[in-house]
Amino acid sequence: MDALGGLRQDLFRDAFAYRPLQEMRTDGPVTRRLPARIRRYAGWTPHAAVCTAAFFTFMLAYAQDSLGLDYVITGLIPAVAVVMTLVRPVGAWWVMIASTPFAGALGGHWDGYPWPASVFLAHLTVMTVITLRTRPRTAAWMWTGTAAYGIAAEVFLSPGYTTNLPEMLFFSALALLAASLVHIRREAKREVSVQRTVTAIERDKRTLLEERTTIARELHDVVAHHMSVVAIQAEAAPYRVENPPPELEQAFVTIRENAVAALTELRRVLGVVRAEDYEAPDAPQPTLADLDRLIANVDETGLSVEKIVTGAVRELPQGVELSAYRIVQEALSNTLRHAPGATARVEVGYVLGGLGLRIVNGPATGLVKPSPGAGHGITGMRERVTMLNGEMTAEETEDGGYEVTVFLPVASASEPTGGKE
Repeated sequence: MDALGGLRQDLFRDAFAYRPLQEMRTDGPVTRRLPARIRRYAGWTPHAAVCTAAFFTFMLAYAQDSLGLDYVITGLIPAVAVVMTLVRPVGAWWVMIASTPFAGALGGHWDGYPWPASVFLAHLTVMTVITLRTRPRTAAWMWTGTAAYGIAAEVFLSPGYTTNLPEMLFFSALALLAASLVHIRREAKREVSVQRTVTAIERDKRTLLEERTTIARELHDVVAHHMSVVAIQAEAAPYRVENPPPELEQAFVTIRENAVAALTELRRVLGVVRAEDYEAPDAPQPTLADLDRLIANVDETGLSVEKIVTGAVRELPQGVELSAYRIVQEALSNTLRHAPGATARVEVGYVLGGLGLRIVNGPATGLVKPSPGAGHGITGMRERVTMLNGEMTAEETEDGGYEVTVFLPVASASEPTGGKE
């Protein structure tokens, strides 16, 4: 039942449906080297090949007979069937099967039975094109149908001629096998391309989630510190005022309770995104004050880094300083990875509305090794900038280097004027 279902689906269902052959892609290793004027027409190469085969079929029949009924059956109809594979492929095979008995009866006495030379060529062409356009299973059904017709013609319809059934079965098997291999290879390449695209998308999503998780872990310490300070100050505030009113004491109790509850919820949420092997850092999170140590470590690896600070240096919110530090760290790491031997410059600008960063490196002077994680560092930097409602550009420079420019806004009311708590 499965076999009959496959036969019905491949050769009977919508056999004469309109299925035009699309243009060939012109971005292959051969076609993309063609001049632009010729490449525009290279997509029609399969159509031209099929029409050429139809022309040879037409001329082969003409070489055997002059214009007449024989020529229409052995030349015109097979040529039309070949061209028909461009729009109604399976229907073209049925046209060949239906016209072959008449062609064999008219041309078999001088040009082979049951497939005269022109019909022989047309039949092979039709089956090959259909195999390339459909699938190998269709090729198996067409070959089986051709063999069944040839045996029936030899047993019941043969007028005593020597048949060319063995030649048809042999050459058609070779042609269909080659076409099936081409089709399978083409489909495999297409599936691999689709899988690579899906894998790249999934990898980008995973990278994005990992970067966001990393940012959440780092900012947890920052937020937890501030919430802890709020809870401690709310608890100690009533003792700093002599005889505070009950309403004030209750307000501070409420503030402390809310701060503790918020801190508990924060830790619970972080537990969802925390890896099993995650350990809280022992040292405090880095800030812009630690850039000199970072640059010194980078200098030890052979990368010469120049640091330039402009504007009035001041303490910024800890989350801004942490993100700025990480952005500079990632930009210098990218320089080490993608531009060995280059020099780099880190510019930190304290402006009225926030913080400006510019990390630029020159072109590579050493051997650049391929990096499978290319682009992931940029993703992390963009996530940090987006989190702070900042702006970022990352692009190549005219001399072949790379430049990362970031602006992190800081509201004036949120800028501390004193030391750290």
